[in-house]
Amino acid sequence: MSQELPSQYNPKEVEEKWFDLWAKTPLLHAEADPKKKPFTIVIPPPNVTGILHMGHALNNTIQDILIRTRRMQGKEALWMPGTDHAGIATQNVVERKIAKEGLKRHDLGRDEFLKRVWQWKEEHGSTIIHQLKRMGATCDWQRERFTMDEGYSKSVVEVFVRLYDKGLIYRGDYIINWCPRCQTALSDEEAPHRDLDGKLYYIKYPLKKTEDGRQKTEDGKTKKQKNIKTDYTDYIVVATTRPETMLGDTAVAVNPTDKRYKHLIGETIILPLMEREIKIIADHLVDKKFGTGAVKVTPAHDPNDYQMGKTHNLEFINIMHPDGVLNENAGDYAQMDRFEAREAIIEDLKERKLLLKIDEHKHAVGHCYRCHTIVEPYLSKQWFVKMKPLSKPAIKAVKSGEIKFYLKRWTKVYLNWMENIKDWCISRQIWWGHRLPVWYCQDCKAVLVSRVTPEKCACGSTKLEQDLDVLDTWFSSWLWPFATFGWPFLEKQSMDHGPWTMDKQKQELSYFYPTSVLVTAPEIIFFWVARMIMAGLEFMEEIPFHDVYIHGTVRDEEGKKMSKSLGNSIDPLDIIAQYGADALRFSLIAIAASGSDIFLSTERFQQGRNFANKIWNASRFIMMNLKDGVTGENIDQKTLKVQDIWVLSALNDAIKKVTKSIDTFKFNEAVNSVYEFFWHKFCDWYVEIAKDSIGDKNTQEVLLHVLKRSLLLLSPFMPFITDEISSKLPGKTNETIAIANWPVPNKAFENKAAVCAMELVFACVFALRNRRAELNLLPQVPLHVRLSTPEKKKKAAESVVSLIKHLANVAELDVTTLKEAVPNALSSLVDKDVHLDLLLEGLVDPEKEKARLDKQVADLVKQLRSKEVMLANKEFVKKAPQAVVEKEKERTVELKNTIGRLKEVRNAFK
Repeated sequence: MSQELPSQYNPKEVEEKWFDLWAKTPLLHAEADPKKKPFTIVIPPPNVTGILHMGHALNNTIQDILIRTRRMQGKEALWMPGTDHAGIATQNVVERKIAKEGLKRHDLGRDEFLKRVWQWKEEHGSTIIHQLKRMGATCDWQRERFTMDEGYSKSVVEVFVRLYDKGLIYRGDYIINWCPRCQTALSDEEAPHRDLDGKLYYIKYPLKKTEDGRQKTEDGKTKKQKNIKTDYTDYIVVATTRPETMLGDTAVAVNPTDKRYKHLIGETIILPLMEREIKIIADHLVDKKFGTGAVKVTPAHDPNDYQMGKTHNLEFINIMHPDGVLNENAGDYAQMDRFEAREAIIEDLKERKLLLKIDEHKHAVGHCYRCHTIVEPYLSKQWFVKMKPLSKPAIKAVKSGEIKFYLKRWTKVYLNWMENIKDWCISRQIWWGHRLPVWYCQDCKAVLVSRVTPEKCACGSTKLEQDLDVLDTWFSSWLWPFATFGWPFLEKQSMDHGPWTMDKQKQELSYFYPTSVLVTAPEIIFFWVARMIMAGLEFMEEIPFHDVYIHGTVRDEEGKKMSKSLGNSIDPLDIIAQYGADALRFSLIAIAASGSDIFLSTERFQQGRNFANKIWNASRFIMMNLKDGVTGENIDQKTLKVQDIWVLSALNDAIKKVTKSIDTFKFNEAVNSVYEFFWHKFCDWYVEIAKDSIGDKNTQEVLLHVLKRSLLLLSPFMPFITDEISSKLPGKTNETIAIANWPVPNKAFENKAAVCAMELVFACVFALRNRRAELNLLPQVPLHVRLSTPEKKKKAAESVVSLIKHLANVAELDVTTLKEAVPNALSSLVDKDVHLDLLLEGLVDPEKEKARLDKQVADLVKQLRSKEVMLANKEFVKKAPQAVVEKEKERTVELKNTIGRLKEVRNAFK
């Protein structure tokens, strides 16, 4: 016997019960089982600083849908959870915390500061994990990993040593992206460019005069100058966006093919403000169309200039401290902030009449991905990974189809980056992270790279100092698909998910790796996805996953990316508190078309809440009316009515659609298929029809049969409410349906004839309900109808006459094969060659009805003209949000259709 459900669904009460049960149940823990096929997902590890946002909610809901479905399909499904130590982000958080105590990290020292970070991690680092559990994520929580736990750290060191021994890691002085705020190097991917409205400064660089006061002219001759010190009539003009770096110039460059400057190549000029002599050089890197075609060359502060500096053996002058303040090489501008110095330099150039002009100039500028400070191209000694050798097999794996991207367009994005890949700067000048396994001998200056702390150098010296830098956070997370299983199994590691043996861990890695699918966002294709593919092929000699599903970005209604700074973000926890986790999950997935961005508003979640209420109320009604002994598994097929056969066939169709959509990563189609079936077919039609025969045991069997399988189909999307209802069904306990069998179609219930017959019922009922609305008729007014059908369809039509009459309140329904038009009737085409005629005689007053319809049409025409004028206004279309414009267009089409229908009704009255 089933247990009665409360009259109202309480998401908070139900969710607290079930996420606690899921977290504790051993049934969701995966073990290597040779009898089953594995299905593995590794979670994109959220930062320990992370707090759940809509991007997390979408990403983890998709993963949970996949893992729940595959688990129910009988696979050994493992969803590996964990968090990332997030070097820069976490250090910034703790630095802000100690700043409230009036301290900086250097006041504490490295060891004490790191103690503070670990303390913060223990107190706050699991916040997002708890939030994911609240969303219903069924990870294998016993396996939770952290990128800086002891075992994982050994994996990181092992990879560094192997790459170094292979000659793929090197150290050198190069131009890198430098964040003056975080005071660390950043990779190109960590310094995204943003378009800024800047300025282009045109500066005169005077030519040096000959000993007799002459300067070279365009024809190569010299001319006499009267005032050597102040006469700058001969000069070369350079254009720059960063005039402060001119203090470190060691040349001016022109393109060797530029005829304007050929006569000046090799000449000496005087660097303004610094009065240093520098040469004019020729290099093909110079763009003749930029500015004047002559550019300043600052090898220590620009990547192109760095290359020219190497080519032409120029001096490298660093003018800046790591914090962005100018150093002693900046002369009179030392100790000024870089932007403060820019303003001072411009004023001094104006005073010396060396500033020709300033143009407005839009250009792309790199920003720190964490603190959003403008980064500085900076000459620094850093550690790098050679990426070209690693990229080749990773390119091949995608081109061959061994790894597939969904959607396919991301394949091109991936390949474009990989084929133009640059070496990866992996050293960071912070304290929180994996410290480089590198030591320097203070006596012989040897570099030692070791898996363990060396006791002495080969020269015998014990004076060894470890490199102060830590590794880029991504250097640890690119190992995530295999390091989480304990690779490289060097020694015993403590694991929380059962008795440890090295053999067991190797067995698990062999069983669960390669993983099945990676679900992630587009912004980390380069940071993470590509690097994991390279790492997997390099260290495991296998791809890390077969499929990569890239979901869209969550945006607000106007298409802007959600962010706290813009004030347009929606907190998932607020939505859970207001509507429930199931409503959050359902609503996100329902509008998440494959790979497309999501345009979200708070109102969207009402759909999920309403659907949860519909599921609850329909289930409650069915359970209240079940007799003892009804199981949903004992349907008597001999006594099934046409509506019973139809709903069972429709259930089969829903199972097929949902399963196929999940298999092809079309999650919105999957959830909308089960929504359409449950709400509109099962509840709106079948349950309503079944109310007339609710006391019949076979009707109850059908109701419960469909309900049980609908809950199974719904459970990956809305796990809380489906578990709660399922646990109250006859013969059920508190065991989660997350381990139940996924429903499969029952061929015994396939019946096309029943489907066609019921589709005729729906078409007739819809047509008659629309006619009622057009004629302003109340539901209780009985109708008189004729159904005209070909002979071959007559029997099927006659079999559903009683249903049509009942559902549409029809007093008389005549089924005929006559084709002639019926006078004084409204005709509707309800199927191919099948017409439904509503007889109007005695139904309404013709004259009054014509007057009412004429007025209604006139009002709608007026609205239509207003919409057309609005859409013809180019300014409106240009400035209004796209969603608003599309809504107005849809309303225009709707108005035209309504006007057409009403005119048809009007013309039926003669």
